[in-house]
Amino acid sequence: MSTDPNRRDFIYIAAGAGAAGAVVMTLFPLIGQMNPAADTLALASIEYDLSKVTEGQQVVIKWRSKPLFVRYRTPKEIKEAQDVDIKTLRDPQTDAQRVKAGHEQYLIVVGVCTHLGCVPNFGLGEYGGWLCPCHGSVYDTSGRIRQGPAPLNLLVPDYTFLTDTKIKVG
Repeated sequence: MSTDPNRRDFIYIAAGAGAAGAVVMTLFPLIGQMNPAADTLALASIEYDLSKVTEGQQVVIKWRSKPLFVRYRTPKEIKEAQDVDIKTLRDPQTDAQRVKAGHEQYLIVVGVCTHLGCVPNFGLGEYGGWLCPCHGSVYDTSGRIRQGPAPLNLLVPDYTFLTDTKIKVG
């Protein structure tokens, strides 16, 4: 029986290193399987060319399985949205907070009513914006709630302008 402390220490260190390596090799695929799938990541952000939208037109595109309203507002709609006294709003936000500076003509909102998740229709209601047909929530030309049971404005997603006419949402 050997009483050489150096040889015993080497065996303990080698066994510990092997056990640590086995734990890492076990955890690595376990943690890796928690990452989102590639098809999910592909849907997380989209790019859209705004030159396809003409003044006064709204385009609906699908983003994260929800409708995304891309509206090219007229100067009259922009003026109406900017002239609103935000003290009168249920969810106070200025029009400038809902659009990007220098691109005020483009309003991009998630087209889901904040009451129960219906899809509002454009061009209906007394404020020139959207009307939810389910329970009568009325949004103005900036997507802010003006009447009805919806508690919040239409959601403005995170987006950036890649060029003057191209955006990336998400």
